Amino acid sequence: MRTCKRCTTISNKWLIIFLMVVFAAGCKKVTEEPGLKGVCPTVTLTNPLDKAVGVSLNTKVEATFNEAMNPTTINTTTYTLKQGSTVISGLVTYTGTMATFTPATSLLAKTLYTATITTGTKDLARNSMVSDYVWSFTTGDPDLTPPTVTATDPADAAIGVALDKKITATFSEMMDSLSATTSFTITNTTGGGTKINGTVTYSGTTAVFTPASTLSPNTTYTGTITKSAKDLSGNFLVHNYVWNFTTSEPITPPIVISTDPTNGASGVVLNKIITATFSKLMNLATINNTTFLLKQGVNPIAGAVNYTGTTATFTPSAYLAPNTTYTGTITIGVKDLAGNAMANNYVWSFTTAASVAPVSILGTASIFGAFGGNAGITNQGINTIINNGSIGTTAASSLITGFHDATAIYTETPLNVGDVTGKIYSAPPAPGNATLASYATQALVDANAAYLSISPASKPGGTDPGAGELGGLTLAPGVYKSASGTFNISNGNLTLDAQGDPNAVWIFQTAAGLTVGIAGPTGARSVVMKNGGLAKNVYWYVGSAATINGAGGGIMTGTIIATAGVTFSTPGNAVQTVLNGRAISLVASVTLVNTTINVPN
Repeated sequence: MRTCKRCTTISNKWLIIFLMVVFAAGCKKVTEEPGLKGVCPTVTLTNPLDKAVGVSLNTKVEATFNEAMNPTTINTTTYTLKQGSTVISGLVTYTGTMATFTPATSLLAKTLYTATITTGTKDLARNSMVSDYVWSFTTGDPDLTPPTVTATDPADAAIGVALDKKITATFSEMMDSLSATTSFTITNTTGGGTKINGTVTYSGTTAVFTPASTLSPNTTYTGTITKSAKDLSGNFLVHNYVWNFTTSEPITPPIVISTDPTNGASGVVLNKIITATFSKLMNLATINNTTFLLKQGVNPIAGAVNYTGTTATFTPSAYLAPNTTYTGTITIGVKDLAGNAMANNYVWSFTTAASVAPVSILGTASIFGAFGGNAGITNQGINTIINNGSIGTTAASSLITGFHDATAIYTETPLNVGDVTGKIYSAPPAPGNATLASYATQALVDANAAYLSISPASKPGGTDPGAGELGGLTLAPGVYKSASGTFNISNGNLTLDAQGDPNAVWIFQTAAGLTVGIAGPTGARSVVMKNGGLAKNVYWYVGSAATINGAGGGIMTGTIIATAGVTFSTPGNAVQTVLNGRAISLVASVTLVNTTINVPN
């Protein structure tokens, strides 16, 4: 038997329509069909729970659904609260998946209430609940406890309150928001009790008064919460709550109250650390190389900025140039701890001294007549003496030979006797020790720093009047640099003329060696001071080794700082060689033969 295709098609259409009708009607049955499980909306949680007791009289009744609902179907018709048969008036709201019934007035104490959500509520697909959802709860005793103010900010009698302060009052329980805001006032007590303008907001248990403008400085204010403030059960404060607070001093911008050097100062030493002192404590983070500047004309000077107490310091990376005007600037970028900036940039200037004196550059190394870096010191004569000073090395005591001081002998022999009027510093073994080694280590650090401070990088602009030959010249104070990389004093003595200035300074720079004297019995050469020049103000920067009067004799003057050793005379020379100054080697050793070293004060 053949089947009619048209009839089959019609039958299928009616089957589909029939199933759709059954599906749509399924959610309205008393029990949900097994095939529709999870399709129909339902209430999954309530607050209060079903059969709860002791419920607060000001509770809001909440119901949470298993899915998002159509808000228009959730209203006072589909969501009701009753006391017996009496309908309780209230407001119904819906958010997320939660419907909330807020009674218009507090509930009655110890009373049974029934909440109902009807099948008139629908989800977003227009599916209804299978049946009404009904639950009940019983209220507790009435709330008869009056609220109190438990805390305020600022606290009562507070002082130094910020001028932009928001004033808060915290209650012991949730309050009626309107009464909490209208009962809150702030008055200017110092100003005769004038009420100040502002807005009051309320959230949780806290009311916040925001003044319309900043508070006046150094002024006492009174905060008041009147007894018109009430809780959600209608209980009022028993008494007005009153407290006072006083604001901080007026906001004053910081200023620079002093500088060193002062504005217009002259004769400033070249290793000067520049300072600026403020009127109050400042924010350390705002004091740096962008807010504390030192310039020579338009050229910025490199340096490190630090801050402690109320004073900022600028330490130049190199010595300042002589007879030069510098300008210091503190910009408005600096701020105090309250974030207040200076009103204007602070600018001042000063002029350096004509002298190029590297003042106090030697530090702890200044006590040494001879210092052998980390390689030791050797004496090879019986008439070597260190007057007014010490000798030292960071190396072991065994690398000091032919010397003694007042307490110890360092491998002297009948042919090698050196008298140190100060002290001998070296590492163990004895007579060296850790304490002596520690001092020697610091002295080497300071000697390295001094070496750099008189280098061409720190003291540029040196001239070479004798093309590397200093013998026979008379030189005024200044910086002299060998163009060839070596200095010799062989064509006669070198004379240094202070021109009557006791602070006159000479710095000699050679990238390689320094040689004083020539071979032969009459080959000794000297450095002679004239017109008040002092040995302590003469410095020799030597890039490698210095050899002083290899044939013995002569008077060398100044502090020699060399990287690769210093040698005075040669073994077998009985003629006394003199150094008015210091012989410091940073790496190699120092060797002395019948040498007298007079250490400057």
